[in-house]
Amino acid sequence: MTPEVLDAIVREGGPAALATVVSTLDSVSRDPGARMAILGSGKVVGSVSGGCVEGAVAEAAMGVLLDGRARLLTYGVADELAATVGLTCGGTICVWVEHVGGDTGPDLAAVGAAFAEQRALAIAIRLTAPL
Repeated sequence: MTPEVLDAIVREGGPAALATVVSTLDSVSRDPGARMAILGSGKVVGSVSGGCVEGAVAEAAMGVLLDGRARLLTYGVADELAATVGLTCGGTICVWVEHVGGDTGPDLAAVGAAFAEQRALAIAIRLTAPL
């Protein structure tokens, strides 16, 4: 998460969704770990694909904000949706979209403190429900 994405979420103070690139295959413009915030106001901060699929991810994120259920999205050049959303790089990207703030998602205070202190912090993302 970049300071820009974190600042936008904290400043908004309301609900937000956080989109994270969790895996890629072949040619893509962003690496795993790239993040984008979709604020309750609809504002988007950051990038998960350099502009290729941001609109589709933002649309899915609004659904996350409405129902609170995380989603794993996959976009690839073979998908029917790929041409529609503009993924023309030839690769495949998987994006995890989760609700953040309150009791869900990463501890934003801990992330902010790590940035302020310029120290490393790992954030684990569970892509499946507990057994």
